[in-house]
Amino acid sequence: MKEDIHPDFHPEAEVVCACGNSWTVGSTVPVIRTDVCSKCHPFFTGEQRIVDSGGQVDRFLKKLRRREKKMEEIERLKAERTSPELPITELDLSTRVEKVLLEADIETVGDVLTRLEAGGDEALMNVKGFGLKSLATLKKRLRSQDFILPGDEPAAD
Repeated sequence: MKEDIHPDFHPEAEVVCACGNSWTVGSTVPVIRTDVCSKCHPFFTGEQRIVDSGGQVDRFLKKLRRREKKMEEIERLKAERTSPELPITELDLSTRVEKVLLEADIETVGDVLTRLEAGGDEALMNVKGFGLKSLATLKKRLRSQDFILPGDEPAAD
């Protein structure tokens, strides 16, 4: 073995924790300082404590708050988009279909849903100038806006 290439071994090296706990071990350095030990680590003590190194916890909490705000905004927009007070002109129907519905005093999505609940497809089919193709288009647009039509089964979560 080559001489003078191995570090000195200290059989009684002292380990000192930030909480004040200390013990001895064998090491190549005489004193070891640590931030957490088995006496103060949350896993062993059962208490919840966050050790923040470099502000990572703060950055994570900021991201979490931004995500929560974004999710609230998305929910608000979805509720606004699926409001029964939404005018039928917002559904992007043809001009002729819009005109026929407006002449029949069907001005909002709520009016359409009420008619569908009360009389089914026949209630709208009885409107003069409103046919199967118009009904299919109207239902397609309502479903694309996340409206649940009478007879549709809500998706299971």
